[in-house]
Amino acid sequence: MSKSSIAKKGSSTLNRKRFKRYIPVYLLMFPGLLYLFINNYMPLPGLIVAFKQYNARKGIYGSPWAGLSNFAYLFQTNDAWLITRNTILYNVAFIIINTVLAITVAILLSEMWGKVKNFYQSAILLPHLISSVIIGYLVFAFFSVENGFVNNFILEKLGIEAISWYSEPKYWPFIIVFVSSWKAIGYNCIIYLSTLLGFDRSFYESAMIDGATKWQQIKYITLPLLKPTVIMLTLMAVGRIFYSDFGLFYQVPMNQGALYPTTQTIDTYVYRGLLQLGNISMSAAAGVYQSIIGFAMILGANMLVRKLDKESALW
Repeated sequence: MSKSSIAKKGSSTLNRKRFKRYIPVYLLMFPGLLYLFINNYMPLPGLIVAFKQYNARKGIYGSPWAGLSNFAYLFQTNDAWLITRNTILYNVAFIIINTVLAITVAILLSEMWGKVKNFYQSAILLPHLISSVIIGYLVFAFFSVENGFVNNFILEKLGIEAISWYSEPKYWPFIIVFVSSWKAIGYNCIIYLSTLLGFDRSFYESAMIDGATKWQQIKYITLPLLKPTVIMLTLMAVGRIFYSDFGLFYQVPMNQGALYPTTQTIDTYVYRGLLQLGNISMSAAAGVYQSIIGFAMILGANMLVRKLDKESALW
């Protein structure tokens, strides 16, 4: 037997051993990969709906082609600039504020120990698990004109006249950002906290021996070590900057028409348009448009990060 055949046989035996060794890992991966395939890859052929005049009787492939006419729906309307502005500005605010708050809370939790830490960690994560419908009613309990907590127990005590919150659009950018931070901070905090707990504690011990304060430890050790995680999560958020939390913008304002100037986003606009017009193709076109812009934003943001700090880029 030649040396090449012996080497080939040895290599195949080694590969089989490696495969058997990692079978438990593959089994753990399988449910997630199956979900990813069903949820993200199986619907891909449906993208052609965006370029067709969909007819339920004829099906996706039998419906006539419409070219780019469905995409004009987003740009020909008078609200195109409004919904694009709201979607982008809200997401920029969410990225900045939620990131800062999540890192701050993660650092505070990392300094706690025992049952107190577990309690606060669970309490902070709870809002992320609550349905948007329930959150909408919680917000309504605070801002209801007649029975709301703010009007009856805060403004009344201060001698301020009650505010009709659900007919005053100017207040809602602050309310939306606050509710988003309250809901999202727990999930983002867990990611940063898990990263923090993996840091080598010898860095902090050496800094303490050298007389570094807590703020100096955070500034010169924690934040630089967190930078790759922050950049990765920020790039992922940038990719969804043309999307919005549908429940947050639809359920929390209670679908009040008076609030559309400050709560209308691309997602809610398309949903309301679908209810009124029943045009599935236009909704699909909006989804394709959001995906293409999001992909371009990720590429652009990653190129910028690569120029500033090559090691922190995703690729």
